[in-house]
Amino acid sequence: MMTRKLILIVGLWLGVSGGVHAASTDITGVRAWPAPDHTRLVFEISAPLEYKLFTLKNPERIVIDLKQTRLRKSLPTGSVGFVKRLRSATRNKNDLRIVLDTRKLVKPKTFLLTPNKTYGHRLVVDLYDQAKSGTKIKSSQPVKQLIESGLRDVVIAIDAGHGGEDPGALGRKGTREKDVVLSIARELKKKIDAQRGMRAVLVRNGDYYIKHRRRMQIARQAKADLFISIHADAFKDHRAKGASVYVLSERGASSEAAKWLAQQENQADLVGGVSLDDKDPLTKKVLLDLSQNATQEDSHTSAAEVLRAMGRVTRLHKKQVQQAGFLVLKSPDIPSILIETAYISNPAEEKNLRSKAYQHKLALAIVDGLKRYFERSPQPGTLLASLAQSTQHHTISRGETLSLIADRYRISVRSLRAMNKLASDKIRIGQVLVIPRGT
Repeated sequence: MMTRKLILIVGLWLGVSGGVHAASTDITGVRAWPAPDHTRLVFEISAPLEYKLFTLKNPERIVIDLKQTRLRKSLPTGSVGFVKRLRSATRNKNDLRIVLDTRKLVKPKTFLLTPNKTYGHRLVVDLYDQAKSGTKIKSSQPVKQLIESGLRDVVIAIDAGHGGEDPGALGRKGTREKDVVLSIARELKKKIDAQRGMRAVLVRNGDYYIKHRRRMQIARQAKADLFISIHADAFKDHRAKGASVYVLSERGASSEAAKWLAQQENQADLVGGVSLDDKDPLTKKVLLDLSQNATQEDSHTSAAEVLRAMGRVTRLHKKQVQQAGFLVLKSPDIPSILIETAYISNPAEEKNLRSKAYQHKLALAIVDGLKRYFERSPQPGTLLASLAQSTQHHTISRGETLSLIADRYRISVRSLRAMNKLASDKIRIGQVLVIPRGT
């Protein structure tokens, strides 16, 4: 009898203590990430929780009721993105209500995230502009610039990987991939914009996260001729080092083609504007395959040129273009490459990634590779295509000077500098100079 009573008491105690433990979820921190088209709030929580979200008007606000939850850290003060103010109050003694006062009518989306290497449990709240929901967001950056002759610039979309809540790989000294790749992307944009007939568009120009398919969509809206995703590699062995360039694998391309064929909207964008509405399934597949094959060929050609150019300024992890199923490379209509700039897990390369000098050198090499690619594959209607028809090119060899090259082609040094936008007579081995035809 005594044994049964003891078991009952222990069982009740375990039930009560288990209930108390389950009932006490703590919010231990809040982070906010403003992006051009949305604002993300991330609540750090001690365990999964039950919550309910609803919106109220006049004034506009979002209300989140969290069951059996306590606020262990004060909410941020001030405004961020679409949120003017955050406030909280206890409900029913055990529950928590958080109110987001918003600047305008927003569309909220929420989800829970499980722990990873960097963060614990999280509740994510994304707020999208209700007025722009379902419409294309115009890029604030200049796109296909028309010049006086009516020819346009080629456009390169530069995608800095990760961002916001996703830091990417981490170096031993705390260097975050998302930070260094954004810095490299900005440097690369400067170098591209300095080239005649070329212009860059940054997919991400701040510390916020963009979904992979949204990155592809931004490039498509910018009518990009090429998509470049910038990353930094990592491995458990800190001795791993070197840069790599990737294109989409055949398997990844096939799976993506199947998804696009299943969609009914915007298919014409993928095959040069040809409508697929009146085509049978087999014809649709053939047209998409032709478009995708051309895109894959251009992706590999551009990747090979960039890899070759990078190999002259940094160590390569692989001397051939690699293939993988990265989602961000899956645009069937835009040639796409992914550059792993270095191993952030390698102490020496982590130091390089943080170096402005290395970022400058790497960006110059990538631009050299891009110039060679567009010389080989000039885009119709572009200034570069016109220049390719009216110019020839000279690759600088050891011992050559600008004056010797000018004498060879019977052109003045001043004209040669102007044609190639050279600030001085300093040149380097492997550099390609544009020479007017007929000289």
